[in-house]
Amino acid sequence: MVKKWLGLALKLGVSGGLIWFLLRNVDTQAVWTQVKTMGWMAPVIAILMIVILQMVIGGLRWWLVQRAIHAPLPLAKTTKLFLIGAFFNQVLPSAVGGDAVRIYKAFKSGLTFSQAFNGVMLERLATVFALVLLVAAIQPLLLSRIDAPSVEWLFPLMAVGGVFGIALLMSLDRLPKRLHDLRVVRGLAALARDARRLFLNPKEGLGSLVVAILGHVNVSLSVWVLANGMGLPVDPLDCILLFPPVLLVLTLPISIAGWGVREGAMVTAFGLVGVSNEGALALSLVFGGVGLVAALPGGLVWALGRDRMADVAKEVEAEEHPEPSKSA
Repeated sequence: MVKKWLGLALKLGVSGGLIWFLLRNVDTQAVWTQVKTMGWMAPVIAILMIVILQMVIGGLRWWLVQRAIHAPLPLAKTTKLFLIGAFFNQVLPSAVGGDAVRIYKAFKSGLTFSQAFNGVMLERLATVFALVLLVAAIQPLLLSRIDAPSVEWLFPLMAVGGVFGIALLMSLDRLPKRLHDLRVVRGLAALARDARRLFLNPKEGLGSLVVAILGHVNVSLSVWVLANGMGLPVDPLDCILLFPPVLLVLTLPISIAGWGVREGAMVTAFGLVGVSNEGALALSLVFGGVGLVAALPGGLVWALGRDRMADVAKEVEAEEHPEPSKSA
């Protein structure tokens, strides 16, 4: 319990400290003025892009993963549960967040715990790996527009590291047989088998990566919609090139829902193309607010269901210490 609250306090400290530092070093009145220049149309379009397109893309990606590991769920179900998970990613400060809720809901939908856990974890892995591949692929074009030679090899090396990491994951069931008496090793072995079913499957494996890349591009374009509404000097290509690296930084679980880290990363990234610190900070704060509003439909879908918050919290806690029953 102490460790849990300490982790939460550290994340709050990171988020609050970074936002305080950024606000301390910019003209806050200019930030607010930048926000006020934007009408209502840009946030509405960005919210719709996230609620409709992004949730459908996320549901499709997860559906492909579940098909690949021979534990299918209906596309309507994965989309609905992805929407609920997005809501809990915003309101739960713990490391498991919306992913644990998705595991719980998938388990309650008839999957074994192993199938639910592996499906969500591999969907998350495919999403991050696709992001690394996208960032590495666009890096030459990015470097042609900005002066940042220090990162020339960073993202390609990350892509190579991602390939080796997935290869290692797929071989975890080849650990010495004597270790398979341990529950955690049996779980890793099941995850390795499912990872091979996904990443060695040309149809669902490649499909999940392509869909994930489309999701990253969609989010980047929603950022451009907001930037355009503020009159910031960026075009769609700038956002497609600059925002995926920001998303990559946000995969680090060191803050509350990315707050603070996102602001710092966006000020740095968009400053490379001439956006003022105040403009980039305003853009990041508005994008964070749009994300919060876009997650609310997931809360409504959950509230209209039969589960109660106490049951979800209990199951989320249980996923951190799963029972051996129903494990594959």
